[in-house]
Amino acid sequence: MKNEVDSKLILAVFDKIRQNGQQADEGYLLDGVKASTDFDGYTLYLSDALVSLSFGFHNQYYFDYESQEQFEQFYKKLNNIQQQY
Repeated sequence: MKNEVDSKLILAVFDKIRQNGQQADEGYLLDGVKASTDFDGYTLYLSDALVSLSFGFHNQYYFDYESQEQFEQFYKKLNNIQQQY
C-alpha cells in the first residue's frame, strides 16, 4: 500500500525518539514507537506493534501494515511524538 509521507516529520520523529526514548535492544523506544537504523545508518526504521516503516536514501520509504486504520494510528503516534517532545 502506498501512502505519502512527510520526510521532515519522519526525520524529526526519529531524532526525538533517539533523544527522549529509552534505549532498547537495537534502537530506542518512545510512546510505543521503536526507532533504529541499519548497520551503516543510511536506512531508518520506525515501527510499533502493527506497522513498520523503512526510510532510506533519497527519501525512499516502504510501509508494512495490514489495514489503513493501522497506518492512520501509527501516523497519529508519529505526529503526537513530534508535538509533545
